[in-house]
Amino acid sequence: MNHSSQFKCRVLLAAVTALLTLATGASGAPARPWPPLLGSREAFPPDVSAAVERVWIEPTLSRTVNGRAARVPFDVYVAFVDTPEVTAAAARFRKLGSYEIQALDDDRYRGNDGDGARGIAQVLRREPRRLVLLSRGEHTGPILGTISGSALTILDFEPREGVVNPRLTAYVYIDNRVAAALARVLIATFGSLADRRLGEGLRVTAEVAEWAVDRSGGFCEWLAREPLPPARRDRILAALPSCAAGLGPNGTRQIQSP
Repeated sequence: MNHSSQFKCRVLLAAVTALLTLATGASGAPARPWPPLLGSREAFPPDVSAAVERVWIEPTLSRTVNGRAARVPFDVYVAFVDTPEVTAAAARFRKLGSYEIQALDDDRYRGNDGDGARGIAQVLRREPRRLVLLSRGEHTGPILGTISGSALTILDFEPREGVVNPRLTAYVYIDNRVAAALARVLIATFGSLADRRLGEGLRVTAEVAEWAVDRSGGFCEWLAREPLPPARRDRILAALPSCAAGLGPNGTRQIQSP
């Protein structure tokens, strides 16, 4: 494989993993036609059910990644998982990442990674220690143009003695058959690169959550200044009473008298 071909392959792999993260070797189809962890198929709109079935039955590839452990209380970690737009804003402030996420409602988000990938994710199921999302995204680059696909992402969280250990499993369907075939080959060679990209979102979430519980880190001041919808800010404050205690009735940071 010449240098140009290697470069194109790496670009495609980057596009594939970007689609995954907008959800975060290759395997065959799961044994069952519907994910049992989602409950009844009829509980979802027909278009959502059809999208889930396509990804679940005919995945182009799937990966499971153990994410970076976060040394924070479990409710703090979950609060940042439940408000990804707050986590993304804090990450940009801390220069941990360039993701931009907008909450469309409590269960749907629009986002981009600042590097050509964009998409919409929808929460299908919330459990105390699990989150299941369906995402649809695309990546546009100068070499391969636009590659689109869907992903079913399962996030599991295991709290243990003040540490949260996350695990991500993603099933991906790539629309373009040529790109899908090449992706399967690439994953066999560059699987560790895909895993690092998948784990990037979990790493950022952990670092933001750890910043939030570090009382000398300035997170509470940042949160008070950041223009966030009150309901989303309140979700974070509920998990961080030390930040809530320092806010005035209008949500601004109180100035302590000397």
